[in-house]
Amino acid sequence: MSAKPRISLRGLRTFCIAARYESFRAAGEETFITPSAVSHQIKGLEEELDQQLFERGSRELKLTDTGRSLYEEVGPLIEQLDTVVARYKEGAASGSVRISVQPFFGSEYFVPRLSEFTATHADIDIKVGTSDESTEKHPSDADLSIRLFRAPPSDMSSNLLFPLRMIPAGSPQFKKGLKIKNKKVVSDFPMIVHDTHPKAWSAWAKAADIELPETNKIIRLDSTIAVLRAAQRGIGAALVPVPMGNLWFEEGSIVRLFKQEFVADVSYYLVCKDDRAGDRNVLRLRDWILQNFSDSS
Repeated sequence: MSAKPRISLRGLRTFCIAARYESFRAAGEETFITPSAVSHQIKGLEEELDQQLFERGSRELKLTDTGRSLYEEVGPLIEQLDTVVARYKEGAASGSVRISVQPFFGSEYFVPRLSEFTATHADIDIKVGTSDESTEKHPSDADLSIRLFRAPPSDMSSNLLFPLRMIPAGSPQFKKGLKIKNKKVVSDFPMIVHDTHPKAWSAWAKAADIELPETNKIIRLDSTIAVLRAAQRGIGAALVPVPMGNLWFEEGSIVRLFKQEFVADVSYYLVCKDDRAGDRNVLRLRDWILQNFSDSS
C-alpha cells in the first residue's frame, strides 16, 4: 500500500502567516521571501489539498471559508510547534510571549515604550505582530492582544484600557486658513476619512456643536498612518486618535484644529487567551501593560 502524500509543513507555516495578515506582501516581509514566492507556496498547498484557500481580488486578498477554518485549526498547532522547538534551541530565552496590536497603536504608542519592559525582563522573548485595524477579533496565534472592541469577547479574559478618542488635526498651514464664524466652518475644509470610521466626522461635529460645510471634498483612506500622512501634507483635516497621535503633535507636523474631542463607541481592550492566562511571562507583560497603558494607570 502506497504511503499517503505529506502536506508541506513549510507551506502550512507560510499559509498561516499570509492568513494572519491576509496579505502575501506582509507574509513575504516576515518570512524574508518575495510575495510571488509566498503566492507560489500557497498555490502549491491549495493543489495538495484540492481546496481554494484565498479569494484573490484585484485590490485585496481574503480567506475563503475553507481557508479560515484551516487557519483556525492549524494556526495554534504551528504556534505550539514553534514553542516546543524554541525550548530546544541553544541559548533560547526562558519564555516567549506573542502579542498582537493594531498597526497604529503598535508603531506610535506600544513599541516605542516596549524597551522599558524588556530592560527589566531580558529573559522574555516578546513577539509583536500587527493585523488589520478593523477586525474585532483576538488572533488565534496570539497570547495577548490589544484591539478595538465595542464589547470585549465573552469567552476570554479582558481588561479595558481606554476608549478611542479622536481630535481634528491638520498641518500648521491648513490651520492658518481655517475660518469659523458663529460655530460654523466657512473656509474650505476637505475631510480625510478613515474607512473604518466613515461617520466619525458627523459624530464629532454633533458632539462639538460645530457645523461643517455641507458640500465638501472627502478623501477616504484605509489606514490610520495614511490618514495622518495626508493631514501632514496639508491635504485636509483628519480625526487623529489620542494619545497614540501625541508624538505627531509634539513634533509639530500636525496641530489640533479644535479643542473638542470625540469619544467613539469602541475601546481598546487587552485580551488574553485563557489557556495562557496563568503563564508567568504572560502575566508579567499583562501587568506592565495595565500599569502603563490603561486610563487608571
